[in-house]
Amino acid sequence: MNVVVIGAGIVGASAAYHLSRQADTEVILVDKEQQGKATLAGAGIICPWVSHAENPDWYRLAKEGAKFYPELIRCLEEEGEHRTSYKRVGALCVSDRPEELDRIEEAVKARQADAPELGEVLRLDAEETRRRFPPLDEELESVFVSGAARIDGRLLREAMVRAARKNGARIVDGEASLVSDGDKVTGVAVGDEIIDADQVIVTAGAWVPELLEPLGVQVNVQPQRGQILHINMPGEDTSDWPVVLPQSSHYMLAFDDSRVVAGATRETGSGFDYRQTVGGLHEVAGEALRIAPGLSQGTLKEVRIGFRPMGEYSLPLLGKLEELGQVTVATGLGPSGLTMGPYVGYLAACLAVGEAAEMDLSTYHPLRGAAVNG
Repeated sequence: MNVVVIGAGIVGASAAYHLSRQADTEVILVDKEQQGKATLAGAGIICPWVSHAENPDWYRLAKEGAKFYPELIRCLEEEGEHRTSYKRVGALCVSDRPEELDRIEEAVKARQADAPELGEVLRLDAEETRRRFPPLDEELESVFVSGAARIDGRLLREAMVRAARKNGARIVDGEASLVSDGDKVTGVAVGDEIIDADQVIVTAGAWVPELLEPLGVQVNVQPQRGQILHINMPGEDTSDWPVVLPQSSHYMLAFDDSRVVAGATRETGSGFDYRQTVGGLHEVAGEALRIAPGLSQGTLKEVRIGFRPMGEYSLPLLGKLEELGQVTVATGLGPSGLTMGPYVGYLAACLAVGEAAEMDLSTYHPLRGAAVNG
């Protein structure tokens, strides 16, 4: 079987990697260099159990996405890929309101039976909270969730692409378009090359509508700009600092190189306007310093900008487009891309080769709330 994957973000890289492990499957991964890829800008927090999202379909997929990580990392290490950056560091849900922490603790503990991978749930006083993340405001207490992890999306993506290549996948750089015979897709064009395909998986993030519109298919995905700050903390060993989750859409996490990531804006309606704005920096820096004033002495290293692919009701779009023949779409993960992306890519690979998915995916169908123009 010949499978072409369009888009090498976290979802496409995962799909290509898992397909490359199958016998009798030729994998071609097509990707175009462009600004604003969500995977390259995303923070990398894996902690769905404390989310404010009330949609059970979102939680179901996000929970399975977090559970999927340890096995993925094990498989990559067996392939010789040890530089993935995945690490369980735990998460601090912080607040200065005890009643709010009571609610969080109760809600997370209620999920333990169904998601034991979330680990221990501990109530920490202000002193212990600051010991784990020293820049925090001294008034903040927390609920600590030990199973939370962080990941650098760039490193994980590169590891999966390298592993796929070692397993025989072909990597093609360039802009792809779908080739059809009547109303059925038969392959992919990249420059002057036509690549015949038995199956096509479209994982191009916020750019998926551009690929499908020429064939009369409209999917409900919009780009949402996110601006995220990377702050150097000279002399600090940040390698074990946990994720910090205030009771807002903002957050912080740290990596091994004395770096703290603070994010992020959620700029709906931004289109593909790739700009670092004064308002965006003010919003993110202000929220970060309100929670962690100790970051004020850090050095601003860079600002990353990404376009989250936002699906309807923040639910991913995942499923086969029978109208186009053998086409599978996987996009629309919004701010949850690095939580559920590897698992969604795996599910897309299963759909493409006709394997039964591990869950009912009808809720995530790519054409919900959209249309096919015949």
